[in-house]
Amino acid sequence: MGHQVIIFDFSVIRGLWETRVKKNKERQRKEKERLEQSALEKIKQEWNLILECRKKGIPQSKYLKNGSVDIKEKNLDTFGKTPQLKKNHALSDGLNKEQNKFIFQLSGEQWMELPDSLKEQTYLKEWHVYNTLIQTIPAYIALFQDLRVLELSKNQINHLPAEIGCLKNLKVLNVSFNNLKSVPPELGDCENLEKLDLSGNMEITELPFELSNLKQLIFVDVSANKFHSIPICVLRMSNLQWLDISSNSLKDLPEDIDRLDELQTLLLQKNKLTYLPRALVNMPKLSLLVVSGDDLVEIPTAICESTTGLKFVSLKDSPVETIVCEDTEEIIESEREREQVEKEFMKAYIEDLRERESTPSYTTKVMLSLQL
Repeated sequence: MGHQVIIFDFSVIRGLWETRVKKNKERQRKEKERLEQSALEKIKQEWNLILECRKKGIPQSKYLKNGSVDIKEKNLDTFGKTPQLKKNHALSDGLNKEQNKFIFQLSGEQWMELPDSLKEQTYLKEWHVYNTLIQTIPAYIALFQDLRVLELSKNQINHLPAEIGCLKNLKVLNVSFNNLKSVPPELGDCENLEKLDLSGNMEITELPFELSNLKQLIFVDVSANKFHSIPICVLRMSNLQWLDISSNSLKDLPEDIDRLDELQTLLLQKNKLTYLPRALVNMPKLSLLVVSGDDLVEIPTAICESTTGLKFVSLKDSPVETIVCEDTEEIIESEREREQVEKEFMKAYIEDLRERESTPSYTTKVMLSLQL
């Protein structure tokens, strides 16, 4: 498939997307109410009961009464008291418990710090902590040598401890939408890291050179921060396939960006780029390039004539009016919320773009209008 150039009014499409989401939720709510009041819900319950009974080997005589399905009796619970099913349930529950005991989950604004008992569970393989008021990650995290996933999104974390570098088996680190201003150089010791998400912290301006050691990284998201250029360490991540550095303060791209010869997706929208380097043509696996077209005055002809199947998306994004507010923290929180919504939009948009393989190979401009 040929090259694609698509220019959208980003703010209009975002509004369209948000409106459709609201309308869809309203339709789902009404449909749910309608089903609850109809006979279909009862039929659905009966059918689900039949499927579950058959799955567990319960004979029809146990759940049929005068030829009709009896959903009032707790057939599953009653039949589950037999020794064989008790054994099966025990095995299933035991397997789930065995898997879950390696996963720590915590959420809710009532949490301002991690529980003390956590330091004794050093066998854990995953942490999932989100939507809390926790500000710090304790140094004892170094004891969790089996940790593979560290998901810390949407908290109040303001720094990462140097001890994070002791997590040699860590594969996923997500510290998005926190209050980080910097990243410890010791993170470069996490040699098996494959995914790094630092998006939405709003204040990170650079990454330590030591992160060049992260040769296994395939996904890096540093969007919604204050980067003025692509960090040198990122250009040395030889296996990188996805780079999102949108919503920053980039004015240009490095001429040696083609060092990222494994890169497939490059998201640059909502920056201040005025031109694109010709080096982008030398990136053989680059299949999706998204920029903001508001300030672009120079695009290499070779990009427009590319025959590699590159999708080049230039988004027109109208500036968002800033509401004057005495409380600075409230403004920052509003920006974070907006960035979260826009990231969800871009994710849905990119997935849709990749699925539409029948679109014209070259589109110069598409304008959408929406009347609400």
